[in-house]
Amino acid sequence: MSLKSTIAKNAGKITRYLLTKFTNGGSSLPGKIALSIDKNLLRNLAKNYDVIVITGTNGKTLTTTLTTNVLSKKYKNVITNRTGSNMKQGIVGAFLNAPRSTKGAIAVLEVDEGSLKNVVSELQPKLFVHTNIFSDQLDRYGTTEKIYDLLADAAREVPEAAIIANGDLPLFNSQTLPNAQKFFGFDTDIESGDKTKEDAQCPKCSHTLEYHHYTYANLGDYYCPSCGFKRPELDYKVTSVQELNVTHSTFQLDNDTYTLHNAGIYNIYNALAAYSAGRFFDVSPPDIKDAFLTNERVFGRQEVIIAYDKKIILNVVKNPVGLNQVLNLVKLEKEPFTLVALLNNRPADGVDLKWLEDTNFESLADLDIEKIITGGIAVDAMTDRLVTAGFERENIDAAGSLESVIKSIENAPTTQIHMLATYTAMLEIRKALIEKGHIK
Repeated sequence: MSLKSTIAKNAGKITRYLLTKFTNGGSSLPGKIALSIDKNLLRNLAKNYDVIVITGTNGKTLTTTLTTNVLSKKYKNVITNRTGSNMKQGIVGAFLNAPRSTKGAIAVLEVDEGSLKNVVSELQPKLFVHTNIFSDQLDRYGTTEKIYDLLADAAREVPEAAIIANGDLPLFNSQTLPNAQKFFGFDTDIESGDKTKEDAQCPKCSHTLEYHHYTYANLGDYYCPSCGFKRPELDYKVTSVQELNVTHSTFQLDNDTYTLHNAGIYNIYNALAAYSAGRFFDVSPPDIKDAFLTNERVFGRQEVIIAYDKKIILNVVKNPVGLNQVLNLVKLEKEPFTLVALLNNRPADGVDLKWLEDTNFESLADLDIEKIITGGIAVDAMTDRLVTAGFERENIDAAGSLESVIKSIENAPTTQIHMLATYTAMLEIRKALIEKGHIK
């Protein structure tokens, strides 16, 4: 490592130490400072690692955590950007946090789709894991096809890297890539209660795709009746879903039973992606089972927070497909509950709120919701959307500010609370609850 790189690395480490000692920490600033000193630092930090890049619109953070836990069962030196800071400075920060690299070191890195082009040549990954692509922040990325172009172009930069992709998504089978590819998906029909299947067009001839079975959105065993385009053969499979609960799921992967303490069909996909990466790196099924059982909940992803004698289940939402899957999870709730919906439209959330029109809040109409609380900088839009979904305006507490939201939570009539929040709203409500001592 050059003198400049050494200085940059030490500056980043000192910054991380000071942030940890005197504040609540910070996941991107150390990397930002280090890169300001040496713009080529990432290449030097990553060169001794087998790098796994996990990318896609939904599920990156949990898939990264699960994959890290799975690989840690076999490999001693596995690092990750666990906080979800998935742009270049956050990725540098993951290496700054790492112990001295040794033989067999692995870096499991969540990477933002738009950041791939900035890091892939320096990371030289051994494996890409492509989770999915749904309409997400289209004011930033444009179409889903353009998002996939970002992933495909990055893969072409490192043709020796393998790809493990969600075979149930038609886009991931739409381009010819030089990389070796494996696919995961559902090899079983499910009763998910999801009636929001999207029409999908064949990427080869534009005819409407049909499905032998589907899971949600446009995912499933698709085929084109016009040109013969169809789902690729699956290398890793969900072969049955045995239990869907508000707190966990039990399912079979390649005919072997697993339990995950994160609920929802969408999280079974995340577990399947992590399982696939684990098998690619020769981790045994018993070790993967154990990793799933010991998995901690990732902040903002079915995170359980105890505050004011209430049990708050917090889920971050950012696009229609993801939100609708969380709503399907909420529908598994058997007890009366309070619904909290926090909506921001800052750039990190997506400024355009038209995506709310494609959500299925109507599906909650028959649930035992004793109170609804709305908040965030776009509180009026959130409240209006719930009214159009059939909820009475006078029964919605449009709390607005964080302080008002927290006060309303404290006075909520139920002990069970389901909270949905866009990304920056999730960070803000967590910070407020940390300051009040409810989150350590």
